[in-house]
Amino acid sequence: MIRFFPLIVLLLCSVTFAHADEYRPAYLELKQTSVDDFDMLWKVPAKGQTKRLSLYVTLPNDVVTTSEMRGNFVGGAYIERSTIKRQGGLAGAQISIKGLERVSTDVLVRIQRLDGTSETARLNSSSTSFVIKGAAQFWDVVNTYLVFGIEHILNGFDHLLFVACLIFIAGTWRRILITVTGFTLAHSITLTLAGLELIRLPIPPIEATIALSIVFLAREIALNRRDTLTWRYPIAVSATFGLLHGFGFASALSDISLPQTEIPAALLAFNIGVELGQVAFVASVLLLFWLITQSFKILKIESVNWLQKIEKPMAYSVGSVAMLWTMERVFVFWI
Repeated sequence: MIRFFPLIVLLLCSVTFAHADEYRPAYLELKQTSVDDFDMLWKVPAKGQTKRLSLYVTLPNDVVTTSEMRGNFVGGAYIERSTIKRQGGLAGAQISIKGLERVSTDVLVRIQRLDGTSETARLNSSSTSFVIKGAAQFWDVVNTYLVFGIEHILNGFDHLLFVACLIFIAGTWRRILITVTGFTLAHSITLTLAGLELIRLPIPPIEATIALSIVFLAREIALNRRDTLTWRYPIAVSATFGLLHGFGFASALSDISLPQTEIPAALLAFNIGVELGQVAFVASVLLLFWLITQSFKILKIESVNWLQKIEKPMAYSVGSVAMLWTMERVFVFWI
């Protein structure tokens, strides 16, 4: 009976979330070019091709803009570039993001200095500003990328739906552990390779294939348990598609880049964050299933029959939503 409940979770996820992978933080980069000068890059999530989130960088009064602001829409973001100047550098300067208190988006900030060291910070609606410390902070990098990894997986609804499908197909506790472990190892490999830029693949086809992987699993579920590779060895499917999902995770890192002096720490922290979020999701699904199962036992309600009746409708619902994601992402190829 363990194999039926995750379908309920799948349907709730597919109905509740109309779009996948909507977690897109804003990104502010300040790259030092001389003692007093910095190149500023401000990347804000876009809403369509002509609108952007109303987020604006607020700098101290003694910071002077030395070049005209240049902005344009690129992909799903609005990017502004300019150069700024502050006597003695930015150490001790307070950076604020106007409008951040009204949205749920995070802002990742990176300051790149001439000596190769960097500083990172993560801002949100409850913390809209920070003071530049002026020295490299290893644990700040770890904390920033760890939290980013957790938030990325928990807001990556396509990844979560894929994992939920794996839980259903695996069925037993032992098979779930083996299957999810295979998925974890596979996407960790490609995430690391892509994060280190050892392998580069175009993101739109990868994202479309990730959505298609959910369609594949939903179809397997809809056709019921059969003597196929997917049902006999779900780890083979989880590991194969896990390689693709790793490139999807890496695309999030490409949006914010990695601090050059702390690449291993940032990459490892992001990877651990993704795994922690994934473990939390799997544990939540299984715990919820156990609680409902115990409730059925206490109330002496027969749960198998009605779960079997909604099995196919839920699989078709998940597959339909994933197919819409696939077509949406394929359409991006021609934009």
